[in-house]
Amino acid sequence: MLLEMKDICKDYPQGREVVKILKDVNLTIGEGDYLAIMGPSGSGKTTLMNIIGCLDVPTSGSYSLNGEDISRASENHLADVRNSTLGFVFQSFYLLPKLSARDNVALPLLYAGVKKRERSRRAEKALEMVGLGDRVDFMPNQLSGGQQQRVAIARAMINEPKILLADEPTGALDSTSGHQVMDLFDQLNAAGTTIVLITHEPAVGQRAKRVRRILDGRLMAEGEGGVGDAW
Repeated sequence: MLLEMKDICKDYPQGREVVKILKDVNLTIGEGDYLAIMGPSGSGKTTLMNIIGCLDVPTSGSYSLNGEDISRASENHLADVRNSTLGFVFQSFYLLPKLSARDNVALPLLYAGVKKRERSRRAEKALEMVGLGDRVDFMPNQLSGGQQQRVAIARAMINEPKILLADEPTGALDSTSGHQVMDLFDQLNAAGTTIVLITHEPAVGQRAKRVRRILDGRLMAEGEGGVGDAW
């Protein structure tokens, strides 16, 4: 398995009490998988995404990623794992406004110490992959919302991550742009990219190969709770 979680719990102190956000979550993901985790606001899906993405650590339970137990890894090691193993796409595109599409996509390579000419070459190739080869010199404010999200996807893929994590990737887009972004995810998965998609939208979740529903911090068994269920 590329990813395996066993009995993951996440608690947060709130005054004198402890709030249980995730409760005994068990999850496995294999290479080439395409999983949607669906749930309403407050269900725990963002907390689960943060733990999958090594942005947070569980209170208890075990988490194996790419064959390594990282449940209690240090902050520095988690940063290394994020840079080498994971790619992130968020609802807000988080593009730097004063950088071109090329330079935004190349940022992870800059942090990895790749030389400028190679950064530019790889960034341009990534932008071509997402259909923006003719927009490499455009600034974010010159791009539509759908184009900005595709720049963000190219940036997420530039280091060839083991897993692409997408948190509500169509939430800020109109329906046409959202369909284009989901078409791109389908293409990436068909080419072998493992994708974990967090969403509350049934039309988005049904694009995945598998769906797991989360409610009140509990991850339901596969097939329990339909994609189209009202929350």
